Amino acid sequence: MTYRPLVPWQVLERKTLVARRWLTVHEERVRLANGSEMGDFHVIESPSWAGALCVTESDEVVLVRQYRHGIRGESLELPAGVLDAGEDPMAAARRELCEETGYLAPRWETIASFATEPARQTVRAHFFCALGATPTGTRALDESEDIDVVRVPRRELFGLIESGRISHGVHVGAILLAAKRGFLTI
Repeated sequence: MTYRPLVPWQVLERKTLVARRWLTVHEERVRLANGSEMGDFHVIESPSWAGALCVTESDEVVLVRQYRHGIRGESLELPAGVLDAGEDPMAAARRELCEETGYLAPRWETIASFATEPARQTVRAHFFCALGATPTGTRALDESEDIDVVRVPRRELFGLIESGRISHGVHVGAILLAAKRGFLTI
């Protein structure tokens, strides 16, 4: 399959509307490839993050359950968190898995890196599969985290997706891709 080359938009003017720790919003005036201009295109910058699909020695998947204010409710997710400045994504996934769940794993495989919403956001989410994980009993939650660790039999994971209990779209994509690659058999 061959594709024609795409011409990037040209940024003619940029102003920052919001600049906070977790969010920066820019308003840009851009020239599109066809020569037309758009005067109020918004680009959202947020820190990139990493997550772990953790499978234990006893064939359970380790998830986290927490309140997510954006959806005003509970979310069942893969352990994940923001990359520290200059941090390698796999190192961040290992750190987040241990901090949020207390689990360590001897084997790690790369699943994928995704643009979470490429039309307007710069953030990337990096996912890894942690295999043969065992609990250490030690967690290190941030002050803002109130997280329950949930272990589910591997064979129940797709049912949690189908029922909507796991609803974070990028996490669902990582789980499905891990299954396709053979890291997780259902």
